Amino acid sequence: MSNQPETLYCANHPNLETTLRCNRCEKPICPKCAVLTETGYRCKECVRGQQKMFNTAQWFDYPLVFFIAGLLSFIGSRLVPVMGFFTIFVAPIAGVIIAELIRMVIRKRRSKHLFQIAAIAAALGSLPLLLIPIIGVITGLSGIGFLLTLLWQGIYTFTVTSTVYYRLGGISL
Repeated sequence: MSNQPETLYCANHPNLETTLRCNRCEKPICPKCAVLTETGYRCKECVRGQQKMFNTAQWFDYPLVFFIAGLLSFIGSRLVPVMGFFTIFVAPIAGVIIAELIRMVIRKRRSKHLFQIAAIAAALGSLPLLLIPIIGVITGLSGIGFLLTLLWQGIYTFTVTSTVYYRLGGISL
């Protein structure tokens, strides 16, 4: 009789040997399939199941998040022509402020799609002032000033949108 432990293979990748198991369901998993949680490694299925239990958003949170993110992003985009180069530093701060205000207003309720709606609204909120320099460039009525405005507005839109998305997104699988 041998005292060697049995060879385990990942449940999702049957050709990979592993010594790791999900600490919830005990399924053998490889490092690619393992998700590090506060309580140890779990398989993606257990993490998804656990995340579904924490979907606490109410129906009115979705339009509220859309309105707040869009409005605040629009207000921030109005400041971009004044800030110029400093947009690089201020836009991430604006994204954090938008995300934290959203979190406060919806009382930290969560949903799989709330952060996506917030990011879309932040992008749409900054688009009107991004379109003005684009129209100026297309019509030929613009000079170097319009190109710089287009650059700073583009940086603002990208940075605010990505900051809101990642700040509210949490763990995604």
